[in-house]
Amino acid sequence: MGRFGKGASSCDDGYASSSGSLSQGGNGRPDYLDHEIAQLTKLRSQPHEFLSRTAPGKLRLPVSTVKMLVGREVNYSGRGRFSAADSCHVLSRYLPVNGPWKVDGMNSRVYTSQFSNDGSFFVAASQESNIKIYNVDKNWKIQKDIETKALRWTITDTSLSPDQRFLVYASICAIVNIVDVGSSARESLANVTEIHKGLDFSADGDEDEFGIFSVKFSTDGQELVAAGSDNFIYVYDLQANKCSLRIPAHKSDVNTVCFADETGHLIFSGSDDSLCKVWDRRCFISKGRANGVLMGHLEGITFIDSRRDGRYFISNGKDQTTKLWDIRKMSSNTTDNSRLRDYDWDYRWMEYPSYARRLKHPHDQSLATYKGHSVLRTLIRCYFSPEYSTAQKYIYTGSSDNSVYIYDLVSGAQVAKLDFHNAPVRDCCWHPIYPMLISSSWDCNIVRWEIPGIGEAPLPKRRTVRARRFFGRALR
Repeated sequence: MGRFGKGASSCDDGYASSSGSLSQGGNGRPDYLDHEIAQLTKLRSQPHEFLSRTAPGKLRLPVSTVKMLVGREVNYSGRGRFSAADSCHVLSRYLPVNGPWKVDGMNSRVYTSQFSNDGSFFVAASQESNIKIYNVDKNWKIQKDIETKALRWTITDTSLSPDQRFLVYASICAIVNIVDVGSSARESLANVTEIHKGLDFSADGDEDEFGIFSVKFSTDGQELVAAGSDNFIYVYDLQANKCSLRIPAHKSDVNTVCFADETGHLIFSGSDDSLCKVWDRRCFISKGRANGVLMGHLEGITFIDSRRDGRYFISNGKDQTTKLWDIRKMSSNTTDNSRLRDYDWDYRWMEYPSYARRLKHPHDQSLATYKGHSVLRTLIRCYFSPEYSTAQKYIYTGSSDNSVYIYDLVSGAQVAKLDFHNAPVRDCCWHPIYPMLISSSWDCNIVRWEIPGIGEAPLPKRRTVRARRFFGRALR
């Protein structure tokens, strides 16, 4: 057992913890995920057949790294190198759980964070209108320090363009601002040292009517998709400089939205009405009617992350679960789940009723449900682990209990729990290539977690004397 609660730095001996739980939507089999995505994940992270052979009747265990290296030296594959699946099999067993090491301390709560697509830059945004872009390859040097326009309450979301030239940031208003982060200036003070252009998402120019909770660039960088507190989702055409699509999508706040894949045709959305919806821009059935609906959450959706294959995605819900979905299971009709909710509860300041954790949606269409973390006070985010290093075999999420949780996609086992922060971890981000994970918290700290062998002293544990013994002295 690792030193981070119920976690481990390597999964060579199986799963480090089973305190997380997985339940199958609709088929009643709680032991493992028996679905096509499980087989795809296995194929993308399974070593060459020569190395994974076992004697009849013997338990198949993960192939050791030493055996993998020896097999490569004797050219077992006939190609003289590891295959992509071989590499994933090795890399995905060494989780980024050692540390943490401090990246930076902000002056207010950190709300959002993300790596650029190639991992060379990292963006973090705090409540008091400050966004920092770090150059990861240059020892986390601050590349751009952005002071935004006056905002309502907080920066709700940011998105970096695929070419890493532009950054958009949203707040609780209908204006999304865009900044040229490719300029040479290190400091960007809104409309003083640099222009922060406002993109108006409102229909009549009245920006006071609603706020934007989620905004994302398309893969080609030509469009933005956004989610609003007015129950609409939006698509903004950056070349035409106008909102090209407004859809009355849900019956309550839309908290999260994203493109499903590189084509930009499919859009996933999640709302406080507890529904996930799928929108195909090529074949709208009618204005305001989705191509499909996915039911299963008992409370509002806080975040959606796509597997980027146009088929699978995960969602975090205020019912304290993460769910895995296959859009081929979506339906055209919804059922009212309000009769299941016979309690008065507000996630912003109340604990979730203990008995409510045992409730199940009678028409749950999800493939699997992951439990253990908590989704309270703010819109906690969840993600698939990187394709390059892990074949997306894990999902991970922040938590209002101040931790980061990592679950095995197929078994549902909690393979790591990262404990350091003393306030909710609203966002976290796994490097697309390196075994490195960044957690961003309401305690204003941004810290990184890595695999063993870094060779420098991590930050001390904050909560117990026993933990301090594990972590040693603070990073100076």
